[in-house]
This record gives sequence, structure tokens and C-alpha cells, in this order.
Amino acid sequence: MAVKIFSGRATTYLAEKIAHAYGEPLGTVNYQQFSDGEMSPFIGESVRGHDVFIVQSTFAPADNFMELLLMIDAARRASASNVNVIIPYFGYARQDRKDKPRVAIAAKLIANLLSAAGANRIMTCDLHADQIQGFFDIPVDHLDGNYIFVPYLKSLNLPNIMFATPDVGGIKRARSFAKFFNADLAVCDKYRREANKIESMRLIGEVEGKDVVLVDDLVDTAGTICKAASLLKENGAKSVRAICTHPVLSGNAYENIQNSVLEELVVSDTIPLKQALPKIKVLSVSDLFAKAIRKIHDHESISSLFIRL
Repeated sequence: MAVKIFSGRATTYLAEKIAHAYGEPLGTVNYQQFSDGEMSPFIGESVRGHDVFIVQSTFAPADNFMELLLMIDAARRASASNVNVIIPYFGYARQDRKDKPRVAIAAKLIANLLSAAGANRIMTCDLHADQIQGFFDIPVDHLDGNYIFVPYLKSLNLPNIMFATPDVGGIKRARSFAKFFNADLAVCDKYRREANKIESMRLIGEVEGKDVVLVDDLVDTAGTICKAASLLKENGAKSVRAICTHPVLSGNAYENIQNSVLEELVVSDTIPLKQALPKIKVLSVSDLFAKAIRKIHDHESISSLFIRL
């Protein structure tokens, strides 16, 4: 049973690197587009009896997700042995519970749709909330961005490294880094009345003279991460940088980052950047996903791909 790797149009840049790292060419997908915008992707080669991997992040617009569903259905109807879906960035993950009356739980809905389309396995990286894995009734391989971030942080040789979280929801993630590097942890406690609008923020922890690394799973408008960086500098931090797996970067994010006190923002390539900035450094997850594909195809454990923090 051979492996065939395909990509949706939104993530071709990453799928090509994954396929190259794996050692196989990226499969052919053709598209028909109707005048009203309706799309019809079709796989341009036989996948009968093959182990198919489809790569597509589900960032905006929603057409990217619809395209992914259509490709899953096409592979299943073409008699692929297994349809494995690689979603480097799992969109709508922030809507994982009812935090106010009469709202949808979008993350669960997305999980249901992927299963209904015919996915046999999901592979993703740094979900916004770990418990989203439980929304699926099929196997989920939840890879960890630590695989690329830890070696990079080690290479910096920061003398007084310390970790911080820009909000209390990220304490677990930041604490794991602090434990691995035997460093201290600080918390920026924020209060907001609505999404993307911060009312206030206060610092918990002593950062005087420290090289602080802010840790988060994604950066959207960059308002929180930039405000946290300013707060840390105001309280005596020697330097502040941030690592965030998913560079959503909407609204005024690029302007906010460029004008911030951040030394750098280190991100992965799960989402393509809209523009290059000197302060943004991109590390690739292609090798991580390629190794995971090989282990899954060979029915091996993927535990070796995790850096235990």
C-alpha cells in the first residue's frame, strides 16, 4: 500500500515541503470552478488501495474547509484504502464550548463534518485546546510545535531565560517550557469584555533582568502579545520575544508587531504569512509532518516526535 500526498490550494506551499521531506512527489489535484464560485476539486491520478494524506489548513475563508471536505469525499469515493487528513492549523478551535447562551460549538461541528466526509484519521498541530481531540470518534494525532521551537530556543543561548504566558489560559503551555528549561514563569493576566479587545492586563511574577519568552498557540491581531510584551519591558525585562505556532495575523497584526517592543515573533508555517517582517521568523513543521506520515504508514508509534516538556 503506497503513500500518496495531496494538497488543497490554501496549503500547497507547505504540502510541497512535506512531500519533499517524505521523499514522494505531491499528487495531482485539478479544479473546476463555476461562475458562482462553486468549486469541484478532483484527484488527477488513481488512489485505489493507497494510503492517502490530504494536507489543508482550515484558516479563513471557509472555502478552504469546504475544499478539504470535497477532497476527502473524492478520495473515499475513489477507493483509497485510508484517507488521512493533515490539518496543520485547525480553524474554529477557539469555539470549543458554550461560553455564553445560544452559541454554536464550532470545533465539534468541524469534527463531525470531517468524519462524515470520510476521514479515517486526523493529524494536526497545537490545537487551541487539547480536549478537542475528544470531539472526534476517529484517531487524532496531535503533534507538538515544541519539536521546532525547543531547538531554536536552545540555539539562542539566552543567559537569563524566563517564560511567560499572555493570558491565564496558556499557563499549562508556558509552564511546560519553563520546566524543561528549568526557568521561572510569569503570567500576564488580561481582562476583556469582547473578542480582540483588552480592557486591562496585570503581571504576576518578577521579570527584572530576564530574557522573557512569551508562549502561545496562535497570534491573531497581536494585540494581546504586544501588550504583554510592553508590560514585561515596563517591569524590567531585559528582552522579550514570543513563540506562537499559528500566525493567524489578522487586522492590524503586522503593524502591531512591527511597532512593538518584541525582539522577534517566532512562528511556524502552518499558515502562510501575508507579508514578510524583519521581526517575524518562520520555522517549518514540514519535517515533523513528514516523519509522522512515515510512522503512521508503517504502523509505528509517533511518540519519538514529541519533546517531553
